[in-house]
Amino acid sequence: MATKSQLRKKHKTFREGLSINQVDDLSMAIANQLLKLPIWNSDFYHIFLSIEEKKEVNTDYILNILSGKDKHIVISKSDFSNGLMTHYLLTDNTVIKKNSFNIPEPIDGIEISPMKLEVVFVPLLAFDKQGNRVGYGKGFYDRFLSMCKPETLKIGLSFFDAETEIQDISKNDIKLDFCVTAEKIYEF
Repeated sequence: MATKSQLRKKHKTFREGLSINQVDDLSMAIANQLLKLPIWNSDFYHIFLSIEEKKEVNTDYILNILSGKDKHIVISKSDFSNGLMTHYLLTDNTVIKKNSFNIPEPIDGIEISPMKLEVVFVPLLAFDKQGNRVGYGKGFYDRFLSMCKPETLKIGLSFFDAETEIQDISKNDIKLDFCVTAEKIYEF
């Protein structure tokens, strides 16, 4: 058992140890694993745009799958003054710009309500065998996911396997339905 801050530190170190090639290979393997899930009949998919500097899962491969399947792709913009995210439809005209935290975000666009989203791909640093996740600790995703429909599928993407248990889970933490690694699909 470990606390969120211990896991945050451990997994940031793990990630820093990955080469750019490893990040790409693992990201492609994760995208291929996702194809095994029964999630492709939905219309609205929310995806995060990867922070390269933090060696996050490269979601370009998943974006290509979604585009190829002609799905509505939704991306977010974070407001650090209130901890909330605004969601926009990704179109050919969407202008993406990195914010001060190196998060690629849309400048503006067609706003989409979280209630419309059917599948959300969730970034994380670590997760446990119960479906709890550890992010960067700002609570953006827990607030966002609490605004989605209860049946919205929440799918974590991780380079590393599940931890046994995260010790300091709070009632505001939203659990994942699945977490996908390069080797394995966890279902909760």
